[in-house]
Amino acid sequence: MVLIRKEDRRTVYEHLFKEGVIVVEKKPTLKHHRQMEVANLHVLMIMKSLSSKDLVDEKFNWQWHYYTLNDDGIEYLRQYLHLPATAFPDTMTKQRPTRAIGGDDEERKPRRDWGGNKWGQQQQQKPVEA
Repeated sequence: MVLIRKEDRRTVYEHLFKEGVIVVEKKPTLKHHRQMEVANLHVLMIMKSLSSKDLVDEKFNWQWHYYTLNDDGIEYLRQYLHLPATAFPDTMTKQRPTRAIGGDDEERKPRRDWGGNKWGQQQQQKPVEA
């Protein structure tokens, strides 16, 4: 059994809720997790606990754990972190399409002349023999 400080647990929960996913290397000897200032062993144990409660979905590949937050986990973290019902992880929100810098799409010219081959040269028409 590992004793984990409340601040560390809250840090992991906040990161998980913000991102919607968390990746943990299977190295309990690492001093810190790669994205947080929490011991890697503590992150592993916290995520193992959430996985046993079926609040996250776990995949394991090449010594890395991949945890994805599911709907029950979102509700649990909302209650734990005292968040409103309108708060969602980044994986659940629709991303706005990026716009080109420097003008509207209507003013832009096509990047390629589709009349030729890939180097922009026109194809030679072969004469049709009768």
